Amino acid sequence: MTSEVIDRVSSLRGEFSSSPESDSPERGFTMNDLVTSYLSTWNEQDADARAKLLADHWADNASYTDPLAEAAGRDAISATIGAVHEQFPGFVFTPVGDADGHHRQTRFQWGLGPEGAEPVVVGFDVVVTNDQGRIETVLGFLDRVPPTS
Repeated sequence: MTSEVIDRVSSLRGEFSSSPESDSPERGFTMNDLVTSYLSTWNEQDADARAKLLADHWADNASYTDPLAEAAGRDAISATIGAVHEQFPGFVFTPVGDADGHHRQTRFQWGLGPEGAEPVVVGFDVVVTNDQGRIETVLGFLDRVPPTS
């Protein structure tokens, strides 16, 4: 029985590559493309430009949840992103390490801090896309946050 499970897992490894550079037939782009468009949305300070990125890459019914925020819909997600820019002016989101994923799910770690400096905040997100490759669900976790006064 155990050998059957191991054989099945081994055969699946060939079917579902976790390489960030690999193309996903379900999404039509790479995990790195997904992470780039996701972080571009979070880095956009202009509300109108951010709304365009959300319309281009996020589903109408997208949701975002992390320990500090819960947002449903593009407008609420944009407001959440705007609030982060107010709290951390001039900071940028950058990828930390490689993305990993399967099916329509991608997980990756990110950093938030001054451009070119060590991130002040580090988090881990799981992004789920819909059948059209648009971001539908984001589950965020905070791994390192600055101490509160």
